[in-house]
Amino acid sequence: MESGRGRAEKKKKAVTVSCEDCVYYDYDEYTDDFSCQMSLDEDEAVRFLSKDTSACPYYKFYDEYKFVRKQN
Repeated sequence: MESGRGRAEKKKKAVTVSCEDCVYYDYDEYTDDFSCQMSLDEDEAVRFLSKDTSACPYYKFYDEYKFVRKQN
């Protein structure tokens, strides 16, 4: 028999994130390209380069209108 907790864990869906919406995804003038500005270890860099960013531990949503809402 499954506990209630076991069923809840199975219902969790993987959250898909987009690097373009992340605070750390920024334009690098030196390379003339957008890239992740976090200091990634080797495994994380391979995952980033293979476009498997669905479980990025550093993802933080960038809301460019956050400060505007606070001013109003």
